[in-house]
Amino acid sequence: MAPDIRENWRVALLIVLLIGSLGAVFVPGVAPVTGSSATAAEGTTNLQYGLQLSGGTRVRAPVVGLTAENVQLPADQQSQNDISQTVAQNLPNTTVSDVRLRVYQNTSDTVEVFTNVTKTQFRSALSEAGVQVRAQDVRDGVTEQTRTAIVDTLSYKVNSLGFSGAEVTVQSTPGGEHFVVVEAPNANVSEVRRLVSSRGNVRVVAYHPANASAQVNHTVLSNEQLQAAQISDPQSQRGVPVVPITLTDSAAQSFANDMKRYGYTREPGVSNCQYPNGTPGNEYCLLNVRDGEVVYSAGMGQDLADSINNGDFMQTKTFVLQTTSMSQARQVAVDLRAGALPAPLDIESGTIYSIDASLAERFKPLSFITGLFAALAVSLVVYLRYGRAKVALPMLVTALSEVAILLGFSSLVGLSLNLSHIAGFIAVIGTGVDDLVIIADEVTTKSVSSERVFQSRFRKAFWIIGGAAATTIIAMSPLAVLSLGDLRGFALVTILGVLVGVLLTRPAYGDILRYLLTDDGK
Repeated sequence: MAPDIRENWRVALLIVLLIGSLGAVFVPGVAPVTGSSATAAEGTTNLQYGLQLSGGTRVRAPVVGLTAENVQLPADQQSQNDISQTVAQNLPNTTVSDVRLRVYQNTSDTVEVFTNVTKTQFRSALSEAGVQVRAQDVRDGVTEQTRTAIVDTLSYKVNSLGFSGAEVTVQSTPGGEHFVVVEAPNANVSEVRRLVSSRGNVRVVAYHPANASAQVNHTVLSNEQLQAAQISDPQSQRGVPVVPITLTDSAAQSFANDMKRYGYTREPGVSNCQYPNGTPGNEYCLLNVRDGEVVYSAGMGQDLADSINNGDFMQTKTFVLQTTSMSQARQVAVDLRAGALPAPLDIESGTIYSIDASLAERFKPLSFITGLFAALAVSLVVYLRYGRAKVALPMLVTALSEVAILLGFSSLVGLSLNLSHIAGFIAVIGTGVDDLVIIADEVTTKSVSSERVFQSRFRKAFWIIGGAAATTIIAMSPLAVLSLGDLRGFALVTILGVLVGVLLTRPAYGDILRYLLTDDGK
């Protein structure tokens, strides 16, 4: 008798998911990729590999900063700005952007500083600003909100700059330390180090005469004003790579006023720039500054000066940031779109881990051989245990289908596979077959004459399987939550495999055995 699909819907669903998973793995273009190019397995699958299987670099570093907790801050914005300015003025090498005040409604407020200062200096600066804090309430590190902002910013940057398959996460230790981890497959140490050590703070500085023999700098477009602007894709204008931007009304008005006040819209301010080799007291330059370094310098230009003088600039509000190369222009555009890192990473106190691509390539076939050996070993044990194809063959196919579904899921979500994930897949095969053996032993101990008897025995076995699955999930949950490096990948794959098994593959295997072994199914 042909099987009834309505009674065997779990088997039908398993087949659909299995076909879909194989399509996600092998059909080109089905699964999304991260970064500008796919890191697929030799171009034959959509699987993406982490640095352990493709080579690359991992940087693990704490965030530079101190946090003062349990403080009371005023509610009005002007008072908060005054506190930030006072704290910055009383700390060495600290600007207002390095001080962050966080006001909460239902808990105490916090103040963060993102420079290398001592706790005593920080407390003293807070006291000068009228904020009292106890010594035990000043700790190393930053708030969770700041760490989240760093992860979001770096994630945008690594994906926009073509670090395919890169991941940015936060790892926490039992001692309460927090580290930002950037893992970039197929990237060398210098590339990743340059990425994470740069905050991406872009601003436009007016470099103009103070008197007949001296120059001064004034920021005329801050990083905040540039981030609020509409950022266009980099392009080349008259052979110069530029990033066109459209300023907000307030930023455009402030910029136009500054240009008139500092003399850039009239002679000799127009196009009189030879930075850095010009004559002091006679230069009018607009400097594109990124992280304190001048990316490009140029004069105002007659066209821009005329548009500011006649009011056309306030209609278009367009401005271009000039650079020396197209790659630099792309970097500036990404910095503005992602935003500057709120706090720098302490690379020197962290660790840098790199794997050569040729070594990682050796791990791929070894991982495949390990998985294949596990499957063959399971097949041999199952055959020796039962010696019945109608019991053993569906068991092996069902167990391996769990791995196929997990691989398809990995392709769809763009998971970069590492050795920890491979270990998780092998663990899934083992736990899956264990559960299927429990089912097979329970329903084949005695002859099964009817579907009712089969269902009774299957439910008994399933209660045992459900308890074992719950135990596994509970045991693995701390590893999945605590961000303990590679252990987290192993735990997540194992938990997901157990869920797929309990919710789908184990019941589907039961339906298969019911059809093959009962008189009602024949």
